[in-house]
Amino acid sequence: MSVLLFDYGTGNLHSLRKALELQGARVRVGTRLRDEVALVLPGVGAFGAAAERLAPRAAAIRAAVADGLPVLGICLGMQLLFDASEEGAGDGLGLVPGTVRRLRARRVPHMGWNRVEGTDPVLAGVRAERFYFANSYVAEPVEPGDVIGWTRHEDVRFPAAVRRGAVVGTQFHPEKSG
Repeated sequence: MSVLLFDYGTGNLHSLRKALELQGARVRVGTRLRDEVALVLPGVGAFGAAAERLAPRAAAIRAAVADGLPVLGICLGMQLLFDASEEGAGDGLGLVPGTVRRLRARRVPHMGWNRVEGTDPVLAGVRAERFYFANSYVAEPVEPGDVIGWTRHEDVRFPAAVRRGAVVGTQFHPEKSG
């Protein structure tokens, strides 16, 4: 399987590439889709800067998704699947309707290992009992049915994973979790 690991100038490209290759994927790091059968938007970074880097490719990505291209967004990559973020200017891809908002907890950022509640088959594919999170912002989907996993930080419950068709997002880092 050939995967494009999108490079928006930041992110954990090395560890994510290694994790994907260990699963048998052929990984290309870049910004233009070619003949890849899946797209991965990595984590780590700021929404505004990543959205700016993603903007020239957004229409092509949306068209490829409409044609059935699977997408996995991780952490910041998940947030970029949404329409917009309080964190910074710029538009997300709008593949999952909703907004990204600052985590309303006493201690931010949220960093650590959490359990995820959810029974979706996507989550069953991750071999971990606890998942690694590093975030200050959380997604708020318009459609509650887009949420496939929940977690908590302090007394705040928030989406840990979303799915809309072939588009999947995880706020946690699966490459560090299992």
